[in-house]
Amino acid sequence: MANRIRRCTTQKEFERLIDDFVTTGYTIKSRGEENALLVKKGTHDKHLLIFLLTFWFTLGLGNLIYALIPTKNEDEVMIKLEKEAE
Repeated sequence: MANRIRRCTTQKEFERLIDDFVTTGYTIKSRGEENALLVKKGTHDKHLLIFLLTFWFTLGLGNLIYALIPTKNEDEVMIKLEKEAE
């Protein structure tokens, strides 16, 4: 489940919110007609340090493995379109 839920009432606002989040670095994990799940991935902060410490012993193999380890989700946002009852 998403950490945050953003609700909007119009299709135009729904599209604008998705565009705003994608512009700030989020990726669309899933999207339907009335909702979208966006995820922002974290980064490997100490990649250079790991490279320097493991290169001497593994000839770069340790660094390659570290680079391939998936990063954790930094943030998740669910955007829901809630149409007004007529």
